[in-house]
Amino acid sequence: DRAGAAAFRTIDLPRAASLLAQGAGRLIRSTTDRGAVAVLDSRLATAGYRWELISALPPMRRTKDRAEVERFLEGLVAADA
Repeated sequence: DRAGAAAFRTIDLPRAASLLAQGAGRLIRSTTDRGAVAVLDSRLATAGYRWELISALPPMRRTKDRAEVERFLEGLVAADA
C-alpha cells in the first residue's frame, strides 16, 4: 500500500543505507587498511532503490567478478605472510 511504500522510502531505506555504510566503514578505517565488502543480497543489483544504498558506501572499487575478488583476497593473504 502507499503508506507502507512511503515508510520504506523515508524510514527503512535511509536506515539500511546508514547501516551498510557503517559496516563498510568499520572494515576500512585508515589509508593503509584493505579489505572486501561482500553484499550477497541480489536486491543491491536489481532493486529500484539500489542506488540509494550504493551511493551511501564510501568510495571503493566495485565488482561482480568472483575471480577478481579471489585474486584480491589472495593478495591480502600473501601480503600478510
